[in-house]
Amino acid sequence: MVAPKGSIYSSTALASRQREVKDVADRQVVYITENGNGAYVFCSEEIFDRELKQAREEARYQAEMEFVLRRAKRDIEEGRFTTDVDGFVTRMREKRGL
Repeated sequence: MVAPKGSIYSSTALASRQREVKDVADRQVVYITENGNGAYVFCSEEIFDRELKQAREEARYQAEMEFVLRRAKRDIEEGRFTTDVDGFVTRMREKRGL
């Protein structure tokens, strides 16, 4: 399990401190425990949508980085690289047809 990055409440707090739990859930993810163990996650729809959007963005970024790194490794293995600025500028001009 990933370490929680929100508030943690026991399941009994849902009954005894319902308003407090809801107020916190309007601002961030709330983790609900039972017998000291993680059991549920509670949040507003707005927070849920925000968390999903962030997870999608992080997954997309990770996939793009993996693609770029694989391509860079292949380029190095196949000799498509340069070690100086002048060589880089020359290669870019060649690619652009200048």
